[in-house]
Amino acid sequence: MSLEGAPCIKSKSKINDDLMRYLSGRRVDFSKYRVDLQHLTPFQQAVLNETRKIPYGETITYSQLAERVGHPGAARAVGNALAKNPAPPIIPCHRIVAKNGPGGFSFGPKVKERLLSLESLSWRVSSTSARRRSP
Repeated sequence: MSLEGAPCIKSKSKINDDLMRYLSGRRVDFSKYRVDLQHLTPFQQAVLNETRKIPYGETITYSQLAERVGHPGAARAVGNALAKNPAPPIIPCHRIVAKNGPGGFSFGPKVKERLLSLESLSWRVSSTSARRRSP
């Protein structure tokens, strides 16, 4: 997976190095990268900005994210906003999962499950909070 050509990322060589490190299983802090979200609606921006706050190795559900952005009951709208993510995994939308499965992902469910497994995660989360997978 590459973000080559992503218009919102300025330092392509550094981001490519960090992406390769991440995809090889290393923990990478992507918070240092700025992502231009100005072309998105305020709701979409709120969803993606809140998604960036989910720590490495944790997941939350679409409905939990909807609550965090002040729109309880808007899980489907959250999913639609995540589909507009211009920079996965810099904005780690793979960490948002459905209550009964991994949920959708722009690159398909197998890629989402692979990204989750890189962080030693499964898609299963408790209904009240994020959970790490037991080793």
